[in-house]
Amino acid sequence: MRRTPVRRTARRGRRIAALSVALVALPPLASCAAGEPADDGDGTARPGGTLTFAVASDAGCADPHQVGSSDTLYSLRQTVDSLTDQDPATGEIVPWLAESWRISADAKTFTFVLRPGVTFSDGTPLDAAAVKASFDAIPKLGALAVQATAYLDGYTGTKVVDDRTAEVSFERPNAQFLQATTTPVLSVVSPKSADKSPQERCTDGVVGTGPFVLAEYAPNQSATLTRRDDYAWGSSLWKKKGAAYLDKLVFTVVPESGVRTGGLTSGQVDAIGRVAQAEEAAIKGAGAGLVGHTIPGVGYNLGLNSDKPALRDVRVRQAIRSAVHRQQIVETVFSSGTKPATSVLAENTPGYTDLSADLSYDPARAKSLLDAAGWTPGPDGIRVKDGEKLTLKTVWFNNVAVFKPALELLQQQLKDVGVDLALTELQVSQFPALLKSGDFDAFWGGNYNRADPDALRTLYSTRLNNAYRIPATGLDALLDRQAAEADPARRADLVAEAQRLIVENAYVVPVVDQRTVLGVSAKVHDLAFAGSGDVHLHDTWKS
Repeated sequence: MRRTPVRRTARRGRRIAALSVALVALPPLASCAAGEPADDGDGTARPGGTLTFAVASDAGCADPHQVGSSDTLYSLRQTVDSLTDQDPATGEIVPWLAESWRISADAKTFTFVLRPGVTFSDGTPLDAAAVKASFDAIPKLGALAVQATAYLDGYTGTKVVDDRTAEVSFERPNAQFLQATTTPVLSVVSPKSADKSPQERCTDGVVGTGPFVLAEYAPNQSATLTRRDDYAWGSSLWKKKGAAYLDKLVFTVVPESGVRTGGLTSGQVDAIGRVAQAEEAAIKGAGAGLVGHTIPGVGYNLGLNSDKPALRDVRVRQAIRSAVHRQQIVETVFSSGTKPATSVLAENTPGYTDLSADLSYDPARAKSLLDAAGWTPGPDGIRVKDGEKLTLKTVWFNNVAVFKPALELLQQQLKDVGVDLALTELQVSQFPALLKSGDFDAFWGGNYNRADPDALRTLYSTRLNNAYRIPATGLDALLDRQAAEADPARRADLVAEAQRLIVENAYVVPVVDQRTVLGVSAKVHDLAFAGSGDVHLHDTWKS
């Protein structure tokens, strides 16, 4: 099957705001659009139809290996498959493109036996050489492929044993790798895609084996996907065999939460992302549903740049940690079901340790710590030391509706103990440059979706990304050891100690576990979250 070329639309230069206006201005969708099955009300899944999905943002890149944004991965995930999948209920790793696998006793070698008969959307067969080309290309992708390169840390290569057998090797034990093969950032792309430059992959998209093909992509505006009718190798977790139900998927970027909600309640879109607490009642009142999921991995936090003078003092960082009233932020801002952070890992992440006692709200302790660090209250209440105010340049991205009110409340809580958060809004596309420059005192967000505790190593190892300029300490050895430890009990102990060190030293200040809530039309069925928080739409259908 030939891949439909990605078409660059003439609307590329149009402002994102115009998309929001256009969405509101559209007439309500008819109950049975062209190509959609009639609604006979019997609850039987039938093929056909277009699913329209409004998301808050776009990373501006159509390569899943270089994208970390959930909003963008909602669409790109449908175009690529992974070697394995993960059951979101049990955490079990199950077959997908690989029908079986073996792990060496030292966790350095992973041998995958591929399913027969799989093809990329350009007709190229999936074989062990394609897996090798896909993995070999990842270390060359650079700054945007932070997650993928972390998963392949220590990668020495892939050996083509035969057409259907690929042997992936690492220079040291890599216990986290099997779970990493469930994620879209380690999905398998075609050899032709693997051979392209990072920018070409972002601009043109990649060729995958997934149930849908990227037909059109306008960065920061929309993505249109069409079904592969010859698809026949879905995850073993999926209910439907063969091709997907839906004919087409259309993802549109609508930054304003209220506009997304209006599109859903009026019938103009079928699903929306990032539902805010204030919008939930309107969605339910219109007869639509809410699908929520606490995302495993690292939740929303305030990351502190340990290389900045004021924040080199652990007492200042610990004071900020104690000044945060997490329960108040949850109840005031976030969607229903959201929980205050009780560790740096979300509570549904394997290896999670409850550190709620260290994350309790204690403004008196915060003030005492700042006093001990030599920061005294100034005339306006903001603390001063050596003539300098305790003002922290706090960078954030407005890609989630609740971020601004959450930050404003956090700003007030910290002001009450004498810390000034100076908020600076950036665009998501500026993230790589921000990581490289370190031009911030604090960074809001910092979440990382992964159903494996190795998320800690990706974010906080000084050998990897180290966005927060954490100094080299014993934490590095702990993070490396947990990634290499094949024994689950011993690995859990190492992960627990790593969490304690991160929270105790307040390298980041956990605030809430990340919970994503989607608004879904009553006509949409079987739309659910996958293991690491992405969405698989192969089984989704419309009535």
